[in-house]
Formats: sequence, structure tokens, C-alpha cells
Amino acid sequence: MSLRVTLLGRYHHLSSRAQRGIRFFFFLYLLTVLYFLYLPSATASGRVECNSVPSKILAHPVPYCVLLPASFDADKTLRFPILYFLHGLGDNEQTFLHTGGWNLIEDLREKGHLKDFLIVTPAGDATFYINSRDGKVRYEDFLLQEFFPFIERRYRARPGRANRAISGISMGGYGALHLGFAHPQLFSSVSAHSPALIEKLPAFLSGNGGSPATGRARVLGGVFGLPPDPAFWERNSPLTLARTASLSGLKIYFDCGSEDDFGFEAGAAALDKILTSRKIPHEFHLYPGRHDWSYFASHLEASLSFHSQQFP
Repeated sequence: MSLRVTLLGRYHHLSSRAQRGIRFFFFLYLLTVLYFLYLPSATASGRVECNSVPSKILAHPVPYCVLLPASFDADKTLRFPILYFLHGLGDNEQTFLHTGGWNLIEDLREKGHLKDFLIVTPAGDATFYINSRDGKVRYEDFLLQEFFPFIERRYRARPGRANRAISGISMGGYGALHLGFAHPQLFSSVSAHSPALIEKLPAFLSGNGGSPATGRARVLGGVFGLPPDPAFWERNSPLTLARTASLSGLKIYFDCGSEDDFGFEAGAAALDKILTSRKIPHEFHLYPGRHDWSYFASHLEASLSFHSQQFP
């Protein structure tokens, strides 16, 4: 109390000019404090929202997660590009989050290496993201007719091909390439890590000596028939689509481990050969590694940066 009285006494003994200077100083100090108090943090974190989409086509809700940048909540007028990221066989819509993907994205954004865009991970079960041979599970129809429109309305996505991209791992890599090549008018870019590309289906199925209903046939999840129908596989294969699809303007990236457990490196090399023969620009890498999350995680940054560069 005595200190306050002393300071006030000294203040009142100053000249009016000095008093005005002190008041001006404290006014600037107060403005500075308020500025930094309410300034949005440059390193503010984004958030993840997991929910489900009702589906008449599939007759059940489909879970999904969406990774939202901090700017999504900071400015409700902003609209965003969107990257659909498809998981692999045996995984789900939350795998990307629980295997380090979210931490990687936050780190890249904090360093300014990624633009702000939405990342959406739908639950694909074992569908390969296509309509099944028997017609009972129309997952591709669900994506095109229900899921994409729902997500893009709900989460303020920017409209148009330039603002939409698709990526995936393993089975999801197959799905991303299939959707990108079958519907190139929808996507500006497509990427895949260790995509499930099989150049010769019979050889793949006999790879472990199992009966048609066991072993590697199960990797195809029954989507292609049990035993898998080679003609149906061929029609839907990204390798087949790459031979005839009009891919002008579609940016393409894919990679695979040279010791892939399923031999998918051969399919990746075949896709590279097809695209090269058609003079379609693309980026392909064959890196050391197997078919596991250690390999995927070490190359995930490459595909995220690839899509970020393509977005307006």
C-alpha cells in the first residue's frame, strides 16, 4: 500500500507533459497485451471429427473421420480443398490417426510445409472401394452418390475437380487409383502407397499353395468372387483403366517397397510402364521396404506434400 502511495505521489509531482507520456506508454502497453491475447496462434492445433454417414445404397451407416485444420474453426467463411484417404485391408477409418498420420500432419503444418486442406478417411471394410461382383455391396456407388456429396456439403469443401484429391494405402491404394482413373473428371491428383496391383491374378492366387477359398484368395475379400473372377478383376484393375482412360491433367504419384510381402512391386512397375508408354506424366518410386506400416509411415509425407502442391 505504501509503495502505491509513493508511486502516485511521484506521478502527481511530474509535469503534465511527463504524465501524458506515461499514460501514452501504458496505453501502448495495454494495446500490445490485448493484441497478443486475442491474436490467433500461428501454431494452433486442428482437430479430428469422427462420425458416420447414413447410406441407402449400403443400407447401413458408414463411419468416417475428418481431419480439420485450425483455420476451419477460426474462420467460418473459409472453404477448403479435400483429400480422401483410403485405408488398407484389415484397417478402418481411424487407422490413419492411430499410426502417426495426425501427428505428422500437425508437424508439417506447423512448419508451413502443408496448405490447409481437409483429409477424410471413410471406413471401407474389405470392399476395395468398388462395387462387388455379386452386386450386393455397391461401395463405389456409395462414394460417388452419397459420401462425397455429404462430406463436401457438411465441411465447407471448395467445389470442383481442382480442389478434390484421393490417396490410399494397399487396398486403399488400389481404390484410389481405380477411382482416380475411372473418374478422372472428379480429381486433380491421385496417389498410392504399395497399391494392391496384381498383373497376373492366377499366379498371385497360387502364390501360397492354398485352395481357392483360402490363402491369398482371401486378400481380395470376396469382392471379386470366391474364387476371384479374373475377368471381373481385369475390368476393375487400375492397370486396365490406365491403358485406356483419359488421364489428361490428372497428377499421379505412387510408390512401393521393393520387398513387398505380396509382390505388389511388380504391379507398381507394370503401372509405371503403362503410363510411360502412353507418355502420361507421373511420379513413381520403388523404395527398399516391405508391406507394413513402417514403410507406409516413412513415405506418407511425400504423398501429402504432393497433394498440397497441387491444390490451388
